[in-house]
Amino acid sequence: MTKIGIVLGSTRPGRIGDQVAQWVHERAARREDAEFTVIDLRDHPLPHLEDPPGFSGQYDDPRTRAFAAVVASCDGFVFVTPEYNHSLPGVLKNALDHVYVEWNTKAAGFVSYGGVGGARAVEQLRLVCGALQLADVAPQVTLPLATEFDLGTVFAPGEHQFAALDTLLGHVVAWSAALAPLRAGGAEAAVRGRLDAVVEALRAKDLEALRRIYAPDVVSFDVEPPLQHVGTDAKLKNWAKVFTIFEKVDYELRDLTITASGDLAVGHGFGRVSGTLKNGVVTDGMWVRATFVFRKTGDGWVIVHDQASVPFDVASGRGVADLEP
Repeated sequence: MTKIGIVLGSTRPGRIGDQVAQWVHERAARREDAEFTVIDLRDHPLPHLEDPPGFSGQYDDPRTRAFAAVVASCDGFVFVTPEYNHSLPGVLKNALDHVYVEWNTKAAGFVSYGGVGGARAVEQLRLVCGALQLADVAPQVTLPLATEFDLGTVFAPGEHQFAALDTLLGHVVAWSAALAPLRAGGAEAAVRGRLDAVVEALRAKDLEALRRIYAPDVVSFDVEPPLQHVGTDAKLKNWAKVFTIFEKVDYELRDLTITASGDLAVGHGFGRVSGTLKNGVVTDGMWVRATFVFRKTGDGWVIVHDQASVPFDVASGRGVADLEP
């Protein structure tokens, strides 16, 4: 089901944005065409751009990785924002700038509040969303302090605001669903890029590069004993063994098919390790059936499961290692 994040863009003491976000969430929860979750920036105390730009989808700071994972899990967003000095809050701009690919090809709507309903903050946000490849919808909800808040502090929206919010939510959900094929295509390209990185790391015998591609809890089924390798260290130990046998390693993937949905992707095809052994003998290796399962996290797409298998002859029980795709 389509998942929409309601981003609460104010973290100031005494804020009134939490009342607005709660109103949006309660109204949205009545819908059956999507699920909604509040993303309170108080729960994500991000540093001020201490990470490199987030175009790669890989982040060093654990706070950034956690925030990226939350953003990545959503298909669209409703931004609840005040207007500060004719613009949006700095904490919201910082959050938007912290990640990039996680925002791409998703929909965005705006619920704003302030002296003129927060309209000028939304003007700024629309420009930022364009740069982040967020598709901003036209309907918006503006909440002037003078008319929608008792004494400027207690939220009391007029009846017409409910209809405006329903219209906004409908557009965000519809556009989020419509953009799903683009997100799937982007995910496929990203996963193929990660598998290209696996190949490069194997050819370079770079265990640390491989470590960044596997999830800490990866489960691997290989052609060698034991039946499974659990965790990154076990997986890297297996590759380290390969590196001790080969002077020069090559790895090839063929007939690779990838299917992505949400934060999971599955790839299958044929893989082959070949190269030059320590004694100088060149070996073509053998083709195996290869399956990869990826999960999208704050570290980008990482392998949570892979499997290599060899066909066997039923009558003899022996593996058949000389087949080619």
